[in-house]
Formats: sequence, structure tokens, C-alpha cells
Amino acid sequence: MYRTHLCGELRQADIGREVRLSGWVESIRDHGGVKFMDLRDGSGVTQIVLHDDAMLRGVNREAVVSVAGSVRARSEDTVNPKRYTGYIEVYADSLDLLGACRNMLPFEIAESRQTREDVRLKYRYLDLRNPEIRRNIELRARVVSFLRARMERLGFLEIQTPILTASSPEGARDYLVPSRKHSGRFYALPQAPQQFKQLLMVAGFDKYYQIAPCFRDEDARGDRSPGEFYQLDFEMAFAEQEDVLRVAEEVLFGVFRQFGEKRPASPPFPRIPYADAMLRYGTDKPDLRNPLVIRDLTGFFSDVEFPLFKGKPVRGITADCSGRPRSFFDASLKYALDVGMKGLGYVTLSDGQLKGPIGKFLTDDKRRTLIEEQELREGETLFFICDAPGDVDRFSGEIRTWLGEKLGLIDESRYAFCFIVDFPMFGWNPETGGYEFTHNPFSMPQGGLDALNGENPERILAWQYDVVCNGVELSSGAVRNHSPEIMKRAFELAGYSEEELEQKFGAMYTAFQYGAPPHAGMAPGIDRMIMLLAGEDAIRDVIAFPLNGNAQDLMLGAPGEVTARQLREANIRVL
Repeated sequence: MYRTHLCGELRQADIGREVRLSGWVESIRDHGGVKFMDLRDGSGVTQIVLHDDAMLRGVNREAVVSVAGSVRARSEDTVNPKRYTGYIEVYADSLDLLGACRNMLPFEIAESRQTREDVRLKYRYLDLRNPEIRRNIELRARVVSFLRARMERLGFLEIQTPILTASSPEGARDYLVPSRKHSGRFYALPQAPQQFKQLLMVAGFDKYYQIAPCFRDEDARGDRSPGEFYQLDFEMAFAEQEDVLRVAEEVLFGVFRQFGEKRPASPPFPRIPYADAMLRYGTDKPDLRNPLVIRDLTGFFSDVEFPLFKGKPVRGITADCSGRPRSFFDASLKYALDVGMKGLGYVTLSDGQLKGPIGKFLTDDKRRTLIEEQELREGETLFFICDAPGDVDRFSGEIRTWLGEKLGLIDESRYAFCFIVDFPMFGWNPETGGYEFTHNPFSMPQGGLDALNGENPERILAWQYDVVCNGVELSSGAVRNHSPEIMKRAFELAGYSEEELEQKFGAMYTAFQYGAPPHAGMAPGIDRMIMLLAGEDAIRDVIAFPLNGNAQDLMLGAPGEVTARQLREANIRVL
């Protein structure tokens, strides 16, 4: 009734065929007595030729029409080789208006990405007509299908876990849902299926996975959508860290090789201890496409009479800045000051001599030692970063990234993966005056109960790991704590009593007392994965209907007010 073919299907082999197409009017062009219309659907565009102006009565751009006619060859001078359908056109015999469109569009469909985001999101259904955005959504569908097939091939069973669950402290604010039947009580939307997937391991399911929706009341970032996100959640019984990392390698390498336009690094991915990542790259999300490496120069400067470096950790980054004008170094200092540093020192090896603001504080022996130890070559510059222990690594990482970008060192042709391992399990919180979990509270400490009974909790490492691609954290995971005694002691160090443990995590704590297998898992983020594959900078461009940066749905008006009756039924009074 509406179409015999899609708008992107017709080819030269269809010349002479009677067809019917339906879609959106992309453009109408008047060539003096004959009009040309580009008709678009999700598959592509076909040019329609109309000789009767009456057919276009009430029809404008973005109206939905159905056209019947014959397929003909284009003349040689009108062929459009950029389109698959560019060698043919359809001569219209009839045209039916199926869905009228307002004369004034809020933005041009082809230029929607240059439109203000609040307007794009208010009219998201129009924004999604832009072929670039549509391709991202189609890519997402193909990737999710691939992930399901790959996980099932590896023997994982897809199991859905509840959306309405109990509130638990898992690192972010919960979204709360009031209970109508139980006055004053609330459900919470799951931040992740963490407890459920561990309980599935206790239940005897060896390999679980799902494309899991997760809900966290967090602020937006370029690589984080507020409200909800999706992850490939999986868990394995009788598994160690390497078992999980090998599954992640196979799945991630497979999907990036299949759908990425860049070359993914082949497994095995580097395993980088957290402490090494912070020292060498200044971050636990290193972009390994950047060849620059940070080195610790604290020992070297311990006997140098330079007051600004005295008693503080010092880091160094060597980069080839030969041929760069003085303005480059001025720009590096300005950037350092902009990110909160107090300064940025450097020396350059020129004509065999170290030149720069720091050089005059070094003796001849120190200069020779620095050149030899850092293997400085002619024209290279050694930048110095010095600050408090809690800040020096972060600042070093930011300078490393800035230099890599400004010197054109980032290899844009590949996906560079790595695993960050050996995270510290606890960190000291000066505000609360106690230790807190730094990663996943359900992780197994390296060394088990003996490690937890040691003298310094900050030295305890956990069987925790992240996977990072091109400086973007795709996933975190851990070998899980399956022992009630270890779990009780770990939460005790983080300030929880056994009563609080039973209250907040009672199901897991009890379940582990009925025979729990060792288990481990991970959850790569699907939104971030698609963002990298699509080459997008903003995660909202790979989500069909995202919230804006202020956690609002501008199209449907959420969050919105509800009626007094709805509030009464939910036993809620708004103050």
C-alpha cells in the first residue's frame, strides 16, 4: 500500500520498473516546468521527477509522502555518483500526502548538529532524521547485537535483573521510587546489577550477562550521561582476574575490529598497576597513543638548592620541542597556571648545553647526570612538574596530555587498550576522619583476611581492574569478595558495623553463608564504547533520547510536576 521499495534500494537494474516509495521530502527544486524532489527514508535518498505542480499542493520539506511512478535512467550530465541511487530517478505518476509538516522547521535537518543543544533535544525526533545521528543509533543496534552473540558464543546466559530494588551505598546517589503500598518506604533504581549478579553466582549460574540499564544521579560530563546508562554486565563463577580479562579482551577486540574505523591493539592488552599508571601517565585512565612518559625526579633534586622543589615530589616529561618558538613555552606555562599549577620549569638541550630557567640551579655534574639519566638528545626539552603529593601526578598527567596534543604526538589511527590493575582498596578521607573504599566495596583484597588484619589499610591492594581505551575508562570490575568473614572485616575498616552490613547488604551477607563460589566480573559501558566507535566527543550523540547536561528531558518535560492525587497515592507531601 505504501511502498514496494526503500528509497535507498533502487539501482540501474530497476530501470523500467513501476515502483512506489514513501518517505520524507528532503528538498524540492524548480527547474522551470519540471520539479525535482529528493525523497528520504532510513535507507537513503531517491530523486523524484514531477511534471504536474498539482501533485505538490500542500507538500513542503519534511512532509511525509508516498510516490508511485517508473524508474528511469538519469541523463549523463545529471548522474550523481556520490549516491547509490544517483544513476536513476523516479518519474512520478501520483503523489499522496501522508503526513503534513509545518512550514517553519526549528532547524535544518542536515545542519542539526550546528544547532544549540537545547533546541536539538527539544525536537530530538527531528535531530534523529539527520543521517549522521541516525548512523550512530544504527551502529549502537549492531554493536549490541554483536555483543549478545559473542557472549552467548562464550557460554554466557542472559538473565534480566530487577529495576525496582533496594537502596544501597554504591558510590553515587540513588534514584528513589516511592511505594504506594508501603507508606514512607522507597524502592531505588539500581546503580548497577552488582548484588543481583553476585547472588546469581551463589545460585549456581556459572556465566551471567545482560545489557544492563544502570541509574545514577550524577552530573553530566562529555563521556557520562546523567540519569541512566547501559553496560555489558557479566559475571563468572570459579574465575580469577585473568579469566575475566581474557573474556574482556576477546569481546572488546572483536567489537572494535568489526565496527571501528581505526586499528585496535591486539590482545593481550597491557596490564598496568595503578601505582605505575599514576606515576608514568599521571592518571588511571592513560591514553597510550601518547608516547610521552612521566619520570620521577624527586631523588635527583633532593640535593639541588632550588627552593621551589625543596621537600616536594618532582616529575619530569621529555619531549622533542626543537624548532618551537618561545611562544610555545609561554603557552605551556599559561596552560599550567590555568589548571592550577604554580609554574612549569624546563631545560632544553641545545649545542650540548642545558638551557632554561632551571639550568642555572644545577652544577656541571648534575647537568651531565640529568642528560645521561634522562637520555636527552639535542633539541629535546625536559619539563619539570612539582607540587604536593596529592596533586603532582594529576598535574603531570595534564601536562603530558597537553604536550602530546600540541606536538601532534597522538596516534589517531588506532584504539589503544590497557587494563589498570592492583588498585588500593582503601583511602583515607580527611573529612570523615576514616578509611573508605576507593573502588568497588565488594572486591576481594589481595592477601585475604591476613591483609585486612595488617597495620596499614592504605597498603592493601584489591583484585580490582579497569579497562581503558584511548584515555576513556570503558569498564571497571573485580574479583568479588565471597567470604562473610572477609566481607565483615573489609566493611569494618570502612566504618561499617556488622549490624549496618546486614542492614544494607543483608541478602549478600546471608547468601555467602550458604556456600558461595569464588567469582569475578566486569561491566564495559556500552554508551562509551559506541562513542569511541562513532568518533563522537559527546556521549549524548550516541543515545536516542538522552537527558541534557542538566538531567532534563526537554522533549517530554521531565522531571515534571505530578498531580496532588498522584502524590497522595505515593504517600508523599511536597514541602
